[in-house]
Amino acid sequence: MSPSLPELPEEFTALLAQVVPVARHKQVMASFAAVKPVTFRANTIKTSAAQLRAELEQAGFAPRPISWCPEAFALAHEAKRALTETPAFYEGRLYIQNLASMLAPLALDPQPGETVLDLAAAPGGKASQIAALMGNEGRLSVVEAIKPRFFRLKANLDQQGVAIARAFLMDGRLVGRKCPQMFDRILLDAPCSSEARFTRLDPQSWGHWSPRKVKETARKQKGLIAAAWTALKPGGTLVYCTCSFSPEENEKIVHNLLRRNEDAVIVPWTPAIDNLQAGLTSWQGKELRPEVANTLRVLPDGMMDGFYLAKIRKAD
Repeated sequence: MSPSLPELPEEFTALLAQVVPVARHKQVMASFAAVKPVTFRANTIKTSAAQLRAELEQAGFAPRPISWCPEAFALAHEAKRALTETPAFYEGRLYIQNLASMLAPLALDPQPGETVLDLAAAPGGKASQIAALMGNEGRLSVVEAIKPRFFRLKANLDQQGVAIARAFLMDGRLVGRKCPQMFDRILLDAPCSSEARFTRLDPQSWGHWSPRKVKETARKQKGLIAAAWTALKPGGTLVYCTCSFSPEENEKIVHNLLRRNEDAVIVPWTPAIDNLQAGLTSWQGKELRPEVANTLRVLPDGMMDGFYLAKIRKAD
């Protein structure tokens, strides 16, 4: 008999009991012990989904298409190492990425020729997806504050063939002051407590987590989203997202933005997946702005990690 897996932190399971619908709680808890498939995306700057699929099938793989994202595929977890040894991986024709992370660029919907910002952009998966959606045409600024992550970001974008990106090593909280009303679209995949990445298969995944860490992270997120809002053009779109379950990092951040900016309008956006939950409109006895219900939570399952996403438009 295999040994039992370590339990998640009690304070974290208490959080899940409060934020996850009762009907989905069992599925969500099971996801933290699941061995998930490896998921990846065809880099359409260098290939097409059909060409990548044919290349991998010829190499002996059996990639399964993802219905809601034409560029995305899944393979059994056991195939991950072999996938990373393929020419397609080394030459940047594919990018390994959790399916939940692919949602954010799709929600942002960047267009060729636009001026776009990816704030807190490392390691570069979403930035390369944005560039691909733009047809590698336009201007893409990518910001990262931590030097090793910054160089990894640049290397990944080079490998993926991204020609429109300019990278900046800086604190993203300074962007609004330096670039007011400059960008058509901004993605803020905010640094967070990474609660959605916890796995009982590796207790180190929550080794640095604590409720205090959540509060510290939320303070940084408030500064980042304020800077992003200042840098966004009137009529522009901001997508704010995290891989956290804590409302302090999610709905409360968006609530504060709405409260302080009358020109901020939530844009409902619903991907074609069924593991969704509406944003919370109250937390710990405090009512939040009702339109926060139009943000979304992705509930983790056997395929996807948890995720939070808000699409916000700046009124003209």
